Amino acid sequence: MGKKVTVVGAGFYGSTTAQRLAEYDVFDTVVITDIIEGKPEGIALDLNQSRPVEGFETTVVGVTTGKNGEGYEQIEGSDVVVITAGLPRKPGMSRMDLLETNARIVRQVAENVAKYAPNAVVIVVSNPLDEMTALAQLATQFPKNRVLGQAGMLDTARFTNFVAEALSVPVASVRTLTLGSHGDTMVPVPSRSTVDGKPLRDVMPAEKIEELVVRTRNGGAEVVALLKTGSAYYAPSAAAARMARAVATDSGEVLPVCAWVDGEYGIAGVYLGVEAEIGREGVRRIVETPLDADETASLLAAAEAVRAKQGDIANM
Repeated sequence: MGKKVTVVGAGFYGSTTAQRLAEYDVFDTVVITDIIEGKPEGIALDLNQSRPVEGFETTVVGVTTGKNGEGYEQIEGSDVVVITAGLPRKPGMSRMDLLETNARIVRQVAENVAKYAPNAVVIVVSNPLDEMTALAQLATQFPKNRVLGQAGMLDTARFTNFVAEALSVPVASVRTLTLGSHGDTMVPVPSRSTVDGKPLRDVMPAEKIEELVVRTRNGGAEVVALLKTGSAYYAPSAAAARMARAVATDSGEVLPVCAWVDGEYGIAGVYLGVEAEIGREGVRRIVETPLDADETASLLAAAEAVRAKQGDIANM
């Protein structure tokens, strides 16, 4: 073991991510931080007391951080840092409505990560996701392969779940994929989706697939509207924790993530949802998945939409 992971932000998303990471039992230490005094320490105490029941040895450490970076020295030596800090959406809000507020928060966090954990791989989950991932890379000045965002795994999981429910089949028998941005220009990929190895288009009518594509694209808003306070965290934290584990264990798993694209699919110079091989150094390589003409066009459009917005965040 000897590995250390930090989760910045002790809200529902952060605390659930910390719990999943601790229960994997592949880390020596999980650090959870927050600006609310005592909250991360309380969560850490509670999680540590679950160790005898769940049978894991990972130690959870809670740290209150100050606006001038106080407390961040505790993240020193982290192999992975998951940034969940920022405001969640409220009903009726788009991810972009959070841009200015969360940009300030993410920049401050990223600068402290660069100072105290300069060798970490950073996984960003704060919304709007694609823009915050780009901002975290600018603020840390880390190599682009060491800063990535969690979105594609979550969106793919939603698509898979919706297909499995619609066909009344086990989720394990369904394979789907979503690329593009985490938002309006999300690109679910029916051509690469299967059920028991059969193409999705052979087992589900086109109009039903399109209905599930739209539902996937609006998956976060659907949860927000039902909860009324806060946003999704069980599925998102599962996705972020799996990404962190892939980094820490140098697994080489191919996962849909928000990564820096530099020539793949004819797209360059932008953070975008693609499939990537994940290891100790973050993104080892982008995996170009064969797409049909419509999906390729949608991915190119998503790249240009995201590029325009990412250009705005450099000065935030």
